[in-house]
Amino acid sequence: MRLSPLQKFILLKCYEKGGRIDRKFFRDFYVKQDLKAKEKYQESIITKSLESLIDRELMIGFGRRTAHKWFITHVKLTKKGKNRAEEVLQESQEKLPL
Repeated sequence: MRLSPLQKFILLKCYEKGGRIDRKFFRDFYVKQDLKAKEKYQESIITKSLESLIDRELMIGFGRRTAHKWFITHVKLTKKGKNRAEEVLQESQEKLPL
């Protein structure tokens, strides 16, 4: 299964922090990027990435529910998500600068 750079960042951030993570920490991804998404689209992109990871059973989402929509406030890795985060961490360590 392929993961976007944002999804990899989310997995690694959750893995290193452990437990429940507030979604505001994922905005740090855009601080380090050269090509940034526009400010107004960043939250929707993060939400879609979180929903995708939840659908793949890599994360558990916590939040509020209204009549029409879920608002994800916190996330937590599942066992499957921790294993995938370890794989991503190993992939990033194996690369050699040439």
